[in-house]
Amino acid sequence: MTILSKILIGFVVFIHLYIVWLEMFVWTTRAKKVFRSVPADMFEKTKQMAGNQGLYNGFLAAGLLWSFLIQDTYWSINVAAFFLCCVAIAGIYGAVTVQKTIFYVQSVPALMALASFYFMK
Repeated sequence: MTILSKILIGFVVFIHLYIVWLEMFVWTTRAKKVFRSVPADMFEKTKQMAGNQGLYNGFLAAGLLWSFLIQDTYWSINVAAFFLCCVAIAGIYGAVTVQKTIFYVQSVPALMALASFYFMK
């Protein structure tokens, strides 16, 4: 994996760890400033749901971090590609069903990281 790929994957990991923090730990406080399209009265009502979503985002970040620990380059790239595809698909689904900006926040960085694999040689 190239340095560029690792930097882009690291950026995707950072985004998802930030989402984990927002959805699991500060949903009723700080998240209100980030998720402006959600009515203020819904944050307390959806706290458990957001925590669950945050946990799933944590799994995506963990999978990408795991790809850094795999010594075999072939498998490292395959694991990273799998989790990046999951992130991209989740971002596309979120953009279609919730808010279009989700595509740019989640899918675009993941697709850029995937594209970086083609520049490895």
